[in-house]
Parts: sequence; C-alpha cells; structure tokens
Amino acid sequence: MSLMGGEIGVGWDKNLRNRVLEIFAESVRLKESFLKANIDVLEETIRTLATALGQGNKILLFGNGGSAADAQHIAAEFVNRYMMDRPPLPAIALTTDSSVLTAISNDFDYQEIFEKQIRALGQRGDVAFGISTSGTSRNVLRGLKQGEQQGLITIGMGGPSNSPMKEACRYYLYVEGAATPRIQEVHITIGHAIVEMVERILLGAETDGQGHGPQD
Repeated sequence: MSLMGGEIGVGWDKNLRNRVLEIFAESVRLKESFLKANIDVLEETIRTLATALGQGNKILLFGNGGSAADAQHIAAEFVNRYMMDRPPLPAIALTTDSSVLTAISNDFDYQEIFEKQIRALGQRGDVAFGISTSGTSRNVLRGLKQGEQQGLITIGMGGPSNSPMKEACRYYLYVEGAATPRIQEVHITIGHAIVEMVERILLGAETDGQGHGPQD
C-alpha cells in the first residue's frame, strides 16, 4: 500500500520550501528567545559544571526519547572530546543500560529508572542533569529530586518557564513557545555550548570555534 497522499508537483514544491524556511526561522527565533531569558543562568550553570568536574565529580544525564538521545550525545562529548583533544571528563547517560532500565521497570516502576540509578551512583558534589522538553516527565523529576536529597548539583533543561522541573532543580534552563522538535534543537545547542565552554575553562584553551568535533 502506498503511503503517498498524492503526486508531488510544482505547488507542493513551493509549499515544501516555504515550510522548510519556516522551520529554520522558528529554530533561530527560539534560540534567540532562550538566550534573552536564560543567559545568566546558563553562564552560572557552565561555571558550576566546570568546578564540579575540576574537583573530580561526575555528571549523570537522563531523559526520555529524544531527550535520552541528547543525554547520550552530551555524555559522549564530555567523555571523548568536543572541540579539542583533552583528558576525558566523567559523564554517564543513565539511559543506556537496558538490563538496569528493564529490571527497574519490571520489578518496580518505570518512574523509578533514574531515581534508583542516582541512588546507586550519585555522590555529593556530582551533577544530576535532567532533560525533558515538557518539563513534566515524572521519572526525570524524581531523578532530580533524588539528586537534591543526596547533595548532588541539580540541573534541568526543560520546556515552559513554570513547569514542575523549575522546582526540582537548582539551575533551570527553559525553552518555551514552540513544538517539541524545535525545543530539542535548542536543547542540543545548549548542550554543545556547555561542553565547549567547560573545556575552555578547565583547559584554559582559547579556540576560534573551528576545532575538531566529536568523531562519528
């Protein structure tokens, strides 16, 4: 059975281009809006992460779906490299161990998958970094709250400014006013900015932004 709703003609080509332009324009607008509202918190978050890593602590990242992929993406850039060759920085995505995730979900509840891992792995001074485009993912909120109870530094990267995540973490970076895909695009840009600036702070490096990225 064909999935095509109709033939692609000249009219559709024009609509396609217009929609692509709208997508990119919205992504740019949302990034600019995020910076206007969050630049101070973002700077403080970067300095805090650099301090924690410099003191030998680690980052625990977590989220669901696309946010799980972002957690893994950011963790890989800390552990491997981002803009320069340098010593690995300790970061763990709590979304990758299928045995742990399915055991907790099967024996207890899916809402506990991050909370339990933080209980097991988190130590005072570590960072719990939760990601949720809605700011309402229960397992992410529980993970952040558990981190706070254990003396971890808690960072939330979420959606609306007034979401429950705001009350569950010390630093809240919010992106609001757009569809989930556009929010995710801002989230990964935030993640890239964080990793790059942490590298520069810890290594005292000055680059022109043209360094090598992570290896595919």
